[in-house]
Amino acid sequence: MRIISGKWRGTRIQAPANLPVRPTTDQAKEALFNILVNNFDFEALNILDLFAGTGNMSYEFVSRGCHQITAVDKHIKCVRFIKETFQKLKFENANLIVDDVFSFLKSEHNQYDIIFADPPYDMPRIAEIADLVMEQQILTAQGFLIIEHASLQNISHGKGYQYTRSYGSSSFSFFKIKA
Repeated sequence: MRIISGKWRGTRIQAPANLPVRPTTDQAKEALFNILVNNFDFEALNILDLFAGTGNMSYEFVSRGCHQITAVDKHIKCVRFIKETFQKLKFENANLIVDDVFSFLKSEHNQYDIIFADPPYDMPRIAEIADLVMEQQILTAQGFLIIEHASLQNISHGKGYQYTRSYGSSSFSFFKIKA
């Protein structure tokens, strides 16, 4: 895996083989950030990375200038790897949390400008993520919730659904607070 843009552009990060992860591809990541760069000033963003895995998306946000990241994953080895990688990158504003994402969302009260979720593709409760985020009111008024999922999966019934962009077998569905 590599960071595709920003301060650490081109930096390769080798995750341990024993992590239960499926990192977002470079092609999909680049397409996603092309959308985001037209909507946000990264330096002002507060990011929540759910099902953070290797931290792939967190590193990309930080490399592009984000100053505050919260990464949540239930696997302690994933969170340890993210912590070690942030230490190597000398990034200190990461809040790393070992927790089940659904439990975390039910108790979270901070607001985020971008919430990115990359759950296991076979997880049956993926659309519930959008419902919980909207019910807990943790997305800012202009913010995006972005859920990565298998392209064959339809999660458009989640609260605040806007649109889906597909990149091969992976898709990103975007959700916003409805005005």
